[in-house]
Amino acid sequence: QVHVVESGGGLVQAGGSLRLSCAASGRTFGTYAMGWFRQAPGQEREFVAAINWSGTSTYYLDSVEGRFTISRDNAKNTVWLQMNSLKPEDTAVYYCAAARQRAATSNKVYDYWGQGTQVTVSS
Repeated sequence: QVHVVESGGGLVQAGGSLRLSCAASGRTFGTYAMGWFRQAPGQEREFVAAINWSGTSTYYLDSVEGRFTISRDNAKNTVWLQMNSLKPEDTAVYYCAAARQRAATSNKVYDYWGQGTQVTVSS
């Protein structure tokens, strides 16, 4: 079992940057694919980025490709989401999730979720 906790959210102006962290517990963290999702008010939760267990494969939502970078350090049980050139439409609660099976864009694949961290981008 994996327990994940997000941090690093906050208020930033458009064009700014934030780095989200996801700290995970459990000895098997290194065997899990990890993903970031977000949910804006009144909208469904959407996929943002994912990384496989070894960190050799990454996947991104088209609208964040080139601006966001997902990475992980299995020795530190941590996943990061570096967000650059932020836009007001990036405003949402960001969730970290762990998947036993594989890195995927569907939230149905993920087994464990954090409580989320708020990211607000002002124009």
